[in-house]
Order: sequence, then C-alpha cells, then structure tokens
Amino acid sequence: MPETRTWQVRWQSAQRYARQAGHTARAASDAARETWRSAPRHTRQTWRLTAVSAATGLAVAVVAVAASGPWDSGQRTAERARAAAGVGTGGEHHGRVRAPGSADGSGAPPVLPALGGPAHGAVGRGTAPVPTGAGLADALAPLLKDPALGSLRAASVLDVATGREVFGSRPGVATTPASTVKLATAVAALAELGADHRIDTTVVSGAKDRVVLVGGGDPTLTARAPKGGTEEQPANLRTLADDTARALKKHKTTEITLGYDTSAYSGPVLHPIGPNENIAPVTALMADEARLDDSEHGTAPREADPALAAARAFADLLHRRGITVHVDTRPAKAPKEADRLAAVHSLPLSALVERMLTYSDNDIAEALARQTAIAVGEPVSFAGAGKAVRTALERQHLPLSGAVFADGSGLDRADRVSAGLLSHLLLRASAPGHPALRSVVTGLPVAAFTGTLSNRYAGQTAGAGAVRAKTGTLTGVNTLAGTVVDADGRLLVFAFMTSGTTDAQGAQEALDKLASAVANCGCR
Repeated sequence: MPETRTWQVRWQSAQRYARQAGHTARAASDAARETWRSAPRHTRQTWRLTAVSAATGLAVAVVAVAASGPWDSGQRTAERARAAAGVGTGGEHHGRVRAPGSADGSGAPPVLPALGGPAHGAVGRGTAPVPTGAGLADALAPLLKDPALGSLRAASVLDVATGREVFGSRPGVATTPASTVKLATAVAALAELGADHRIDTTVVSGAKDRVVLVGGGDPTLTARAPKGGTEEQPANLRTLADDTARALKKHKTTEITLGYDTSAYSGPVLHPIGPNENIAPVTALMADEARLDDSEHGTAPREADPALAAARAFADLLHRRGITVHVDTRPAKAPKEADRLAAVHSLPLSALVERMLTYSDNDIAEALARQTAIAVGEPVSFAGAGKAVRTALERQHLPLSGAVFADGSGLDRADRVSAGLLSHLLLRASAPGHPALRSVVTGLPVAAFTGTLSNRYAGQTAGAGAVRAKTGTLTGVNTLAGTVVDADGRLLVFAFMTSGTTDAQGAQEALDKLASAVANCGCR
C-alpha cells in the first residue's frame, strides 16, 4: 500500500506538472504569435530562413553526435554545445521551402524554434574551432583540379569572426564575375543610400491641363493587380491612378494631356549586349520590368520602349477612373517646382536587394547601380554607375585591385572582379558592425531550395540547405560566392571563380562540390 500511495502521489504531481507545462506552452505560443504579427516584414523573413537553416544544421549535428556515442552521465558535452550552436544561424527565406526531391515540401523536417534569442546551450559567436589553411587546402585543392573547371581557377575562403583568409588560390586575380558582380552593386547601393531608402514615382501638374508622370527609377513598379494575402506590396500604378484621379477631380479636371519624364537617367538605354530577354532597356520609368508576359523573374520578351508603355498603361488606368487622357508619345521634362498630385514609393532598398540576389534580377541590378550614381553625384548612365559603385566600395575600404564595373548586373564581359573582393564583400555584409548591409546575406539563394540555386545541389547532403550563394554564369564563365557554416559550426564566406569553361553543367557541379566541401569540413 505505501508503494501504491507513493505512485499515486507521483502520478498526481506529474499531472499537475503537465497542466502547468501546458499553460506555459500555450502562453508562450500566444506570445510568439503576437510577436510574429507585430514584427516588420524583413524580420519575419529572417526568422523563417533562420528556422529552416537551424533545423537543417541541428539535424546534421545530432546525427553526427549520436553516431559517436551516448549523451548520458555528462558525456559528449562539447558535442551537445556544438549541436545547439547550430540554432540561430541562417537568414532570409524568399519562397516556399521544399525539401530536395520533394514537390510539395513534405520531406522537409518540422521546425519549432524559439523566435529570436540563442538556443539553450549555444556557444558564443566565433567560438567554434577555426579551420586551418592546411585542412581546407586538403579538402579544396583536389577539387580545384576538376577538369570541368576552366583555365583560370580562383578561390577565397574567409573566417567571418576574425576576418582572416583561411584558404586562397589566386584570390587577387581579377576575372569576369558574371552575375556575382551584383554583390558589389548591392553593397554599394546599401552603403550609400541605406537599407530603408525608397524610390518614388510621382505625378505632377504642368501647364494648363497637362500632367506629367515622373519616373524615379523603380524597376519593380507594377501595373498588375495586388496579390492577395501578401505582405508589403511593390509600388502600383493602380494606386497612383486612384490618387491622381482623386486630385484631378478635386480641381474639377476630367480631361488631361499626359506626358512622361525619364530624365532621372542619362546615357544609352540599351545594355551593351543589345536587345535581350535578360534585361529591358534601362530607363527611369517602366512597369513590371517591361515584361510582355506574366512572369516576375527570369527571361522574358520586353517592351522596346518601357517608358511609353508605362505611360500608356497609366493613361488606361486613369480612363477607367473617369479621366479622359491624351498621351504625349514623346518624353517630356516636368516643370521645376511643379505641384505634386500623387506619389507611390518602392519597397525599401533592402527588399530590392534581396529580390535582385535571389533571382539574379538584371533590371533591379542596373537600377540600383544608377541609384548609387545619383547618391554619389556621378552621371546616371552605365559609365557613371560603374564609377559610383567603385567610389562606394572604396569608401568601404574593400580590395579593388583590377576591379572594373562596366555595368551593375554582370551581363557585360568587361566586368572584372577578384575572388578576394567577392569574399570581402560578403565578409562586410556578414559582420555585426554593418547591419545596413545585412540584406546582401539574407538575399542569397539557399542551395537546393530557393532562387537560382533551387535546382542545384541534388544529392549533395552537406551543401543542400547549408550553402547560401550568388551564382554567376555566362558562356565560358562560372562563379559562386556565398556563406556557409562548416561542420564545426564556424561561419565562413567563400568565392569560387572559373573562366574558359566548355561544360557549363560540369563547371556548376564542380563549384557546388567546392562549397559543399567547405560545409562538410571540420578542417583542422
């Protein structure tokens, strides 16, 4: 009987504990949901990918530790701390996360992290072992000999906590970067303008019943209906038409002549590669990147005159709102100190940078290079934007030996960037002292999951979900630059570049193996 009574007491105590735990869990869940609802868009996005990266890293660490022995009696404490340290790494998530090889994401592990704050038992920043140069060389040097790589092969791997290069192979040689030059464009724009900068599109009044649509250079301005259920929306010509029609009617005006102003930009509108489905003519006024289909990123047929097409779309929207519009088909200059009738504002620069990097968006890249030129005071053209990017990076004390910025997107083969510059751009964006640059890291595609890396890293379990990197591809040119947490929990940045390739698929796979080797490395 005493034994029975003891078990009854224990059972009642357990029930009370369970009820208390349930109340606590529900309260924590309610608090977490409220924190989620009140958080800014970019913070919620960062939490999402933090959760995904944390779950992936923690699962790998737990499996490794379980294979090496038991956890009981105080054993494996270093491994336990190391596994917990995986929580809290990661960054932005830009789309629905799916597991490699899974169409609906059903293969993805469940994720239930705490919102913000370190995991229990997590070690401090930079306390994981630093890989040695010799250890990384043993892992990477053989892979750099892959015959799929071209005649020029360059690499740079830096430790984020110390800023020290832990592996390099011709890191100072400047070569064609392709789209990885967008990292330079992003850092330059953010450094000069700030993460919260927005680009305005305005409507001003002119002489008599004339109205002018003034482009500010927002490439994400849209004429499409807003998407339901999404968060902050891009600037919309429909909203601008609502506000303009309201202002005109307030002044008893129902018939106007509409002009459009593209004078924010100067120089040629066509990229040196000529008319191309990879990029629209570069102008200060366009809607939906001048796409002639319903796509939002990737290649697409484009309007030959994006500004006129945007003005006509705006005129049609005004007509639907009861305004008779006659479109002046030639660009006009808005009068100085004209009265503003209406305005819309782009997403913050940080969001534009993320979209540019995730999808390797050439139109956004060229726009951000020109916004940098405006900020620096250079001509707002291809040449002026290139000078402005270089000036902005010089102010950040980055290694620019041999660097050439012929455009902001990397489509121009005249661009020249070294692996060392790419890795230092990522180092600067990853450093705690430069929060304004953080979207350079959060915008990087996630291997096997998002953006331009969504169809890569198949079968590479060490790299999939762990590598975050910007891709670069032109005929004969392949590059990859990004961030990775190695097997010991150390945050590293890397850049791998090759030119003279003849097998694009083979070169991509070789670069992916290099990044996966860093992820898999406890190289000491």
